[in-house]
Amino acid sequence: MTYSHEVEQMCPVAKGPHHGPAPIPEEGQWVKAYEIKDISGLTHGVGWCAPEQGTCKLSLNIKNGIIEEALVETIGCSGMTHSAAMAGEILPGKTILEALNTDLVCDAINVAMRELFLQIVYGRSQTAFSDDGLPVGACLEDLGKGLRSMTGTIFSTKAKGVRYLELTEGYITKVALDENNEAIGYQFVRLGKMMEDIRHGVDPKTAYEKNIGTYGRFADAPKYIDPREE
Repeated sequence: MTYSHEVEQMCPVAKGPHHGPAPIPEEGQWVKAYEIKDISGLTHGVGWCAPEQGTCKLSLNIKNGIIEEALVETIGCSGMTHSAAMAGEILPGKTILEALNTDLVCDAINVAMRELFLQIVYGRSQTAFSDDGLPVGACLEDLGKGLRSMTGTIFSTKAKGVRYLELTEGYITKVALDENNEAIGYQFVRLGKMMEDIRHGVDPKTAYEKNIGTYGRFADAPKYIDPREE
């Protein structure tokens, strides 16, 4: 350690009590975090790329400073989805400090990693007050049936109104309109469940029909439109 001349000439003054860092809540305990290995928790965060043309939702399950589980969900450019595939391979097994300083290529994923780091080292995780946190695999609970991300895709114009394209329930096939041409419901296909049925040997046509559902006053509508064609 090198000290400046001014510091060398100073007389020592004794330091008072040293209480260490303020404790933070971690998986049902109050922890004084001195090192990365003192950090545990499961949490989620969102990041965005520099041109702001895409976003990433990142979920991490951290035990003793090590990322044990990662769920990467992206929407935006095609390059981002490929970066997510890489991040899914890279993140597990790293400490959160290593992950923070790893170039995950996509700005959105890097920003999400930064946001998660800040949350979890300040004790703002989703499992701050959950005894022993959550088991590895808990991130999958964020996904819908068939382990498919839940997305909402809506397009609208002043001239032609709204088009529901995909919602939590699934892929929208028809939008129901009332006498005033206002949307009052929709028909959807549960894509995740449909693909699961097909994978398990169900005929594709049967699987499609089996996973059709409706929402709202769909059955009572006087008119239906295909949101992608009309």
